[in-house]
Amino acid sequence: MPIRPAGDRSLEQQLRTVEKQERRLEKKALHAVTPGWKGKLEEKIPTKAAGALEAAFGKAFALVFQKGTGLIEKSYDRQDIETGFALRQHAMQVRGSRRDYGAFRRDRRGPEAKNLLLTTAEGVGLGLLGIGLPDLVLFVGMLLKGVYETALHYGFSYDTPQERFWILKLLQTALTKGEAWQTCHAAVLQGLPDQLPDPTPEEWEEQLKGTAQTFALDMLLLKFLQGLPLVGVLGGAGNPVYYRRVMVYVQLLYYKRYLLRRKKEEAHR
Repeated sequence: MPIRPAGDRSLEQQLRTVEKQERRLEKKALHAVTPGWKGKLEEKIPTKAAGALEAAFGKAFALVFQKGTGLIEKSYDRQDIETGFALRQHAMQVRGSRRDYGAFRRDRRGPEAKNLLLTTAEGVGLGLLGIGLPDLVLFVGMLLKGVYETALHYGFSYDTPQERFWILKLLQTALTKGEAWQTCHAAVLQGLPDQLPDPTPEEWEEQLKGTAQTFALDMLLLKFLQGLPLVGVLGGAGNPVYYRRVMVYVQLLYYKRYLLRRKKEEAHR
């Protein structure tokens, strides 16, 4: 029986680890329960406000995708991230040890900590002023900044219709609860590692609406509070919580996508 190279064994170990983390996220989503106090407060929010928040999220995602990418790219050095990936990729091809894989994931911690601080400052600062809905464009911009940096970190682009469609699916799944999480997660996995669908205009609009609706439903109370003077800081303080929650899922799935691409490449050597 042939002995498998150490790099192959490390790759399979990483995939098993990722799958365990996926199962934990699934279990958490399936058992997620809305606190009673939150449900009671949400019932007092006017229906019109809920609809306005969903529409605002939809406009924020569309605006940032269409016109905000250039501004977001000014907040990080794309070439530096791509160079870092090339160096890590070379180490993987030479050794591919468990230590190399660990370093691959740890290298994202510094930029993520910085993004978390920026998201906190933005949310709390606008919350102090009682600004709710206008904050959404900045919040979505910070989310996509984190997604774009993560994509580059693992050697993927983010500026094609196919990639943006997949990103919307990632974001939706990250905040989905209950059995719907399994359906959304399965749709995300269908694109791995590089089988991303080419969305029609109708599919794009449907996915944009679905992602906006998911964010609006989950963040309704926080964003409503953020629009109120004095207590707005409470709503704004939720931004980093949601940023972290989204990015845990986003980073895990980009890492899995990278691992599956490596497995595919190794199989064709």
